[in-house]
Amino acid sequence: MTFFHSFFGIRSRGFQRGLPWLGMMALIAGCGDKPAGGPGAHGGMPPAQVSVITVEKRDVPVRYEYVAQTAGYREVEVRARVTGILHQRSYREGTAVSKGQALFIIDPAPFQVALAKAEADLAAAEVRLAQAKREQARLKPVLEARAISQKDMDDAVSAEQVAGADAQGARARVNEARLNLSYTRVESPIAGIAGRAVVSEGALISGPNVLLTSVTQTDPMYVIFGVPDREFLALRRDVDLGRLKLPADRRFQATLKLSDGTLHDGMGALNFTDVRVNSQTGTSESRAEFSNKNNRLRAGEFVRIVLDGAVRPEAIVVPQRAVLESPKGKFVYVLSADNKAEARPVEAGEWSNDGWVINSGLKPGERVITDGVMKIGPGAPVQIAAPPAAPAPAGNAPDAKK
Repeated sequence: MTFFHSFFGIRSRGFQRGLPWLGMMALIAGCGDKPAGGPGAHGGMPPAQVSVITVEKRDVPVRYEYVAQTAGYREVEVRARVTGILHQRSYREGTAVSKGQALFIIDPAPFQVALAKAEADLAAAEVRLAQAKREQARLKPVLEARAISQKDMDDAVSAEQVAGADAQGARARVNEARLNLSYTRVESPIAGIAGRAVVSEGALISGPNVLLTSVTQTDPMYVIFGVPDREFLALRRDVDLGRLKLPADRRFQATLKLSDGTLHDGMGALNFTDVRVNSQTGTSESRAEFSNKNNRLRAGEFVRIVLDGAVRPEAIVVPQRAVLESPKGKFVYVLSADNKAEARPVEAGEWSNDGWVINSGLKPGERVITDGVMKIGPGAPVQIAAPPAAPAPAGNAPDAKK
């Protein structure tokens, strides 16, 4: 009665012109009734509709992707070996050059004069050597006749030996002068693309200290990238635990994504991994080699390299939507034998297409809830939803031919 007095006391003004008292009480009593067969008749909501997958093991290919930068297969700096005035540039900048092609000409006149002087000195030295030999030959029979002393003969032999050494030195200076003259023709040490000329005609070239240009061999092309130390340690740990199988000799198959999103023609191969870790970037440098016959790749551009060939043997993969996050880590809902949702902590690895690789926490044959996880909680009863019916072909529709 207290409830009804309070109710009528609050809402009396609203019913002053309404139903009589008895009708009002019947209305209130009617409002309290619950329709038979409704949700409340069974004491709660029906089980949530969910979708499940059965856990199974399978080999999962692993793909790694990194930011990388291209570099020439060989990149050389072209420098002169002698000092002189730059007389001529003999190539077109930015074009292909062959090995041994002249790129620059240093004024050869001073070196031609030096060669002529060295050849004259050699000629004089050879004359003195010939004279010493004749002198020794002339004194030999005189010594046998005891007409001269042994000292005179020894002096003649020494004179011949000194003249021979002088001739040998003069011959070396001729070779040096001839070599310096040949160095006035600065040649490309490799075949490749010649860069911009750093100096122009008339400049004084002080030997190897001055860079003239550079030549880059662009076919094949190197692609250099860094593997984070943390990821490298995780990879090595997975290999030791048998979770990951690397390709033979660790020669990953590599593909390139260019800056515009297109793929580079042809496959590459990983051929070098540094054992050192860069203290500034925390990465280990690796390198792959790609064919570049059409010169589509240019040295120094940024690309993305994708490595294939590794496999996770007998791995468990669940869809991304099935893995949830809690303060204690990742977990999934597993369907129990009595059709209830059981929260199961899992250790998730890396991505595999659109799913998580589960390192631990699940066994083959268990059923993981994939859809409807936001409507349930631990221990909640669930019901497996029927898969959607496939649409009938257009030719089998009742009015398809009308």
